[in-house]
Amino acid sequence: MLNRFAKALFTRIFTPVARLLLSWGVSPDVVTLVGTVGVCFGALAFFPRGQLFWGVMVVTAFVFSDLIDGTMARMSGRSSVWGAYLDSTLDRFGDAAVFGGLVLCYAGPKDNDVMMVLSLACLVLGFLVSYARARAEGLGMQANVGVAERSERLVFTLVAAGFVGIGVTHYLLMGVLILLVVGSTITIFQRIMMVRRQALAREVAGTEAV
Repeated sequence: MLNRFAKALFTRIFTPVARLLLSWGVSPDVVTLVGTVGVCFGALAFFPRGQLFWGVMVVTAFVFSDLIDGTMARMSGRSSVWGAYLDSTLDRFGDAAVFGGLVLCYAGPKDNDVMMVLSLACLVLGFLVSYARARAEGLGMQANVGVAERSERLVFTLVAAGFVGIGVTHYLLMGVLILLVVGSTITIFQRIMMVRRQALAREVAGTEAV
């Protein structure tokens, strides 16, 4: 849901920015790379020191590059398999930095084992959610279902972390992380079952063909 509505809204907002960057001769791939570096810097420079608010501000400033580069590629007619691959791969770096930064934060200055474990679980499950889809597509099947996709995981985590950074109880972020653990687990099983149905249908079709 967030992907459909929020993405459309922010794409319209950042279209002038994308047009300006193209007029300067900036490549969409450069925007992708700079955005990833910025997200990683914001998460790993501030979160491990317990500075959640400032870390969220820096990450948020760069995370929109994911929309800008896509808009630039479409406007310039340069959408490509390479661009999609680069964008998807670098997204994993950003996700790892955000949740890895939270792991370091709660293993260090904020010293909360429960929050550290939840952050680590979100990190691992987030990669499994992405892998379940990528592996399915590599086998020629679809696995684009789920209640906890990347945008939802990232936005809810950043919003909650930002509020915790200005003094709101850490239970807010704890609740969000718990929901993400549950949602990510459900999403993984949804994708597994979707692929299973497609695989079984292929086997049946192959048997009938024989």
